[in-house]
Amino acid sequence: MNVKLIAYTPDAEKLIASAAKLCYSRGGVEEIEKNLTQDKVEKFVEMLQSYGHESPIEHVSFTFAVEGVSRSLTHQLVRHRIASYSQQSQRYVKLEGFEYIVPPSIEGDEKLLKSYKEAMNNINESYSYLADGLKQKYMEQGLDERNSEKKAIEDARYVFPNACETKIVFTMNARTLMNFFRHRCCQRAQWEIRLMADNMLQLVKGVAPSIFKYAGPSCVKTSCPEGRMSCGKIDEMRKRYL
Repeated sequence: MNVKLIAYTPDAEKLIASAAKLCYSRGGVEEIEKNLTQDKVEKFVEMLQSYGHESPIEHVSFTFAVEGVSRSLTHQLVRHRIASYSQQSQRYVKLEGFEYIVPPSIEGDEKLLKSYKEAMNNINESYSYLADGLKQKYMEQGLDERNSEKKAIEDARYVFPNACETKIVFTMNARTLMNFFRHRCCQRAQWEIRLMADNMLQLVKGVAPSIFKYAGPSCVKTSCPEGRMSCGKIDEMRKRYL
């Protein structure tokens, strides 16, 4: 898994403080910005967090590029709907000899791993067979080679597993990210997306520490919302994320 923060709003914390202060100020933005020292920015962002006043943090956004993850992960990721996504297409990109993700539970078991790899190899052979056969079929029907291949891989991709490796670029505003971390840093989240969420959190803390000071699973700031399904590790989670 490779997670990169490729773009973000510059001076994000100052922008949030300026936008929030405007709500309570008779003056304009220029006047507000002149009086904002770094210390004041940090204190004001901290105050917003304590009040749960989250709308001002929607003004800043963060863009990530992620590679080496499964389609299983991205199916979960796109459920976070207030975001923008650009994912490698299986319709336009021929993925002969496709890469795939191996869950740790299988990676550590020699017999299970052998069976898993055999299944992936069989799928790859089926994909190649279907793609080549369909391409030939469409060319015989009079379609040119380029469009024949496009139509062929469009249908051949149906055999791909959730394990199939994919690449994606996505952008979220800070409020959406906070919600994302609450759900996906949780110990009950699926292992792969939890790993990605933890990597993302470290990256955004590096450029906007005040905004994401209390980011992480829900139990970092409140009681666990999972009820009887709780992992029972609230103290451990708070220590880890705070």
